[in-house]
Amino acid sequence: MPVPDVAAGNPSQAAGTPAWARKSTLVLLVAVLALAVFGTTTQTWISVTLDPDQVGQAGNAQAALQVQGSKAATAVTALALVALAGGLAAAIAGRIARWIITAIIVLASAGIVGAAATVLADPLAAAQGSIAAATGVSGSSAEVSVTAFPAIAVVVGILLALVALLIVPAGRHWKARTKYDARATGSGAAAAGPVDEIDSWDRLSRGDDPT
Repeated sequence: MPVPDVAAGNPSQAAGTPAWARKSTLVLLVAVLALAVFGTTTQTWISVTLDPDQVGQAGNAQAALQVQGSKAATAVTALALVALAGGLAAAIAGRIARWIITAIIVLASAGIVGAAATVLADPLAAAQGSIAAATGVSGSSAEVSVTAFPAIAVVVGILLALVALLIVPAGRHWKARTKYDARATGSGAAAAGPVDEIDSWDRLSRGDDPT
């Protein structure tokens, strides 16, 4: 008798899975939120108006400076990619691995929120690297204004952490991942019966020890 494909899932069990616990839903949410954070870093976070009296002629050439999020908070870009990779990995991870992945995504989200909040708290300090690169003068004073993107990164980072925390409880509703898992379960159930030489070779080929 052929072994049913567990990966296809039991229709009655799938129907009973809460919407928030569906693997596709959570993985998609994590991916969308992580990409949203990454997207904010490609936009202008800080607008800088330099002081020509302090930066001289170089400042006149760069009177207005737009600082992207990837330059104002470099860690945010990397952490967003970490969260994205973690969300995709959760789709194929086992129970213990999902705990680890959840922790990684939550820590990445905390880093995103912290880095973006630092920009909101002191935008001039966050823009100093870009000012120095543009004018050749470090420690310059300037008028700065912050766009909405750092605040968006904070909000999305918090949402990303909350969604990641759902992975562990939702994983209890997720089915076995592969046909191999089903065969392993079936072989364990058959172990109580008599085993001939052919069965022994079949089980060895699947990684089981018939002794």
